[in-house]
Amino acid sequence: QVQLVESGGGLVQAGGSLRLSCVASGTGSIFFSIRTMAWYRQAPGKQRELVAYISSSGGTNYVDSVKGRFTISRDNAQNTVYLQMNNLKPEDTAVYYCNVFGGSPGYWGQGTQVTVSS
Repeated sequence: QVQLVESGGGLVQAGGSLRLSCVASGTGSIFFSIRTMAWYRQAPGKQRELVAYISSSGGTNYVDSVKGRFTISRDNAQNTVYLQMNNLKPEDTAVYYCNVFGGSPGYWGQGTQVTVSS
């Protein structure tokens, strides 16, 4: 079993920054370091979408809409994955979730709300 707990969301003005964190815990977290981890988001009335992912070796990939503004990173010793979000835009408003790449159904947490005001 793995529990993923997201934090760091909040209300910011357009152009601001936030840093999200996702901590993995539980008996399955020992495998965290070998998993490709990802951040997803779901805006009101829209489907959940992949935002960024990071491989076990640190390779990263981003959806076009966040390239150059968001940075995903990880600390395997702390079982934590981060999402640094800069130059936030109102269209970034969503609930942000972390999960393994591909989105394992049993790993979805509560997410963390990010609201960007114009």
